[in-house]
Amino acid sequence: QVQLVESGGGLVQTGGSLRLSCAASGNTLSLNFMGWYRQAPGKQRELVADISSGGSTKYADSVKGRFTISRDNAKNTVYLQMNSLKPEDTAVYYCNFKKKEGGFVFYDYWGQGTQVTVSS
Repeated sequence: QVQLVESGGGLVQTGGSLRLSCAASGNTLSLNFMGWYRQAPGKQRELVADISSGGSTKYADSVKGRFTISRDNAKNTVYLQMNSLKPEDTAVYYCNFKKKEGGFVFYDYWGQGTQVTVSS
């Protein structure tokens, strides 16, 4: 079993920055993707960014150039640095660790979510 603990959410003004952290514990050896998703009220959960065990990253178009995902393998932790925040970034952000191969997801773990609110 894998447990994910998120931290770093909060309230920030437009243009501000926040850094989210997600620490994993348990059997994480086989998990090769770490990522962040978000869900705004009335909307579906969407991928914000993810990073593979090899360091390849993917970002939603809406956050490219503003958000940076990184990972510390020794600490089993993934980070999301969010700069130039906009009100439309307001959502609950969820950390995700998964094992994905050949387009199939074999294991999928989620954090409890952390609220990010950007005021205008």
